[in-house]
Amino acid sequence: MPKVNSYVDISTIDKEAKRDFIDRHSPFVYVEGEAVKGQKLKVKVRVGNEYVHPDDFDHYIAYVQLWDGDTLLGQATFTPGSLGNKPNQAEVDFYIVPTKDKLKLNAMSYCTKHGLWQSETVEIEVLEGQPATA
Repeated sequence: MPKVNSYVDISTIDKEAKRDFIDRHSPFVYVEGEAVKGQKLKVKVRVGNEYVHPDDFDHYIAYVQLWDGDTLLGQATFTPGSLGNKPNQAEVDFYIVPTKDKLKLNAMSYCTKHGLWQSETVEIEVLEGQPATA
């Protein structure tokens, strides 16, 4: 099993290079709006908060995944140059439909040079509601 790196609060780290390294590889989960059972929910995953990641042939973010506990909800795969061959933040919008009372969202990102990175878990209470009509 590969080593899984996790985000740590970069404000507690003295060295700028270490803060840059941790931040630019870490995925962050952002939930837009309230989660309602049976209704589409937008979840954004962005790799890097304050720092950008390279987009070179041999050093790039290869994929971003969104998980609910042990269940894989979605994955976006990138190829080198997807971000214009310039440092940037890989960003993916996932649209999910909650069916249970609570979500435990977690993201994973894979850097071709520095391995697998995991976000902090974001717990979301899911409200009861009627499914949206098309």
